[in-house]
Amino acid sequence: MRMAGRVVVVTGGAGGIGAALARRFAAEGAEGVVVADIDGAAADAVAGPLGERAIAVEVDVADEDRVQALVAAAEARYGRIDLFCANAGITVGTGIEASGAEWARAWAVNVLSHVYAARAVLPAMLARGEGYLLHTCSAAGLLTAVGDAPYTVTKHAALGLAEWLAITYGDRGIRVSALCPQGVRTPMLDDGLAAGHVGALVTAASGAVLTPDEVADAVVDGLAAERFLILPHPEVASYTRKKAADPDAWLSAMRALAARADSP
Repeated sequence: MRMAGRVVVVTGGAGGIGAALARRFAAEGAEGVVVADIDGAAADAVAGPLGERAIAVEVDVADEDRVQALVAAAEARYGRIDLFCANAGITVGTGIEASGAEWARAWAVNVLSHVYAARAVLPAMLARGEGYLLHTCSAAGLLTAVGDAPYTVTKHAALGLAEWLAITYGDRGIRVSALCPQGVRTPMLDDGLAAGHVGALVTAASGAVLTPDEVADAVVDGLAAERFLILPHPEVASYTRKKAADPDAWLSAMRALAARADSP
């Protein structure tokens, strides 16, 4: 899918990867760009400079009714949604000791919001015989996020959902891509580094840290090629192959990496 003439919704669109996607889609000639975020004012700050083609919608993606309302608002304004980017996500920065509330919130934002989006947009897409879902699953969905159990578990689940959607609806005109970047210079990474979270330290030390604009470049290319896995960091493909070929060796290497990051 190329973006010219398309209508796109981006959750988590007020900053980081989401804001970069919104701006890039507009630059590619999108007919409509819906910048959705829990911070309505920040979403408006991204949408405003994009002109009349863009609108901002305040939404908590963990609330299915709000996601349904977001989709309804986009369809009322533009008549359809061609691409829905389920990009909103949160980290916790701790292991299994994370509180029940933290686990529940990570599950709601990182997984269930993708379910809610698919349930909201698929009926109209299936009726038209075409549509695209982009799920931001992180390299953690393929590998792991050292030091952040809720993020790792939920991103694995998000990737599993994306695979299921691609298998179930791929022959009915629905395309699905999973965006799996490693380190990206976003507030999520910067806040983790400031807090000394092991996962953020490992991420920053294990490869190139890309800008959100560089990730947006990879997304545009991946959507044009309709690739399921969009890997802004090509090395993630190599890591995934090594993990599949010898899981025990991969786990040993990850333990060593975590130990180095955790040492003073």
